[in-house]
Amino acid sequence: MMPLLLAPVGESNMVRHIGGTPEVRRHLEDLGFVAGATVTIISRIGGNVIVKVKESRLAIDEKMAQKIMV
Repeated sequence: MMPLLLAPVGESNMVRHIGGTPEVRRHLEDLGFVAGATVTIISRIGGNVIVKVKESRLAIDEKMAQKIMV
């Protein structure tokens, strides 16, 4: 298990755990980051990560990406 931030660009990974406060976990789950979901890093731009999750593309910052374990 590793943080999403360390996953290679273009590789599909399964979300295994979401860390952080209950509010942060709820926010990430609302965005589609739930255990068992497939997530792919599309690109990294200036500390932000563009990811594909549930057929949507989202930009999350480095701190949030550290809380998502794949």
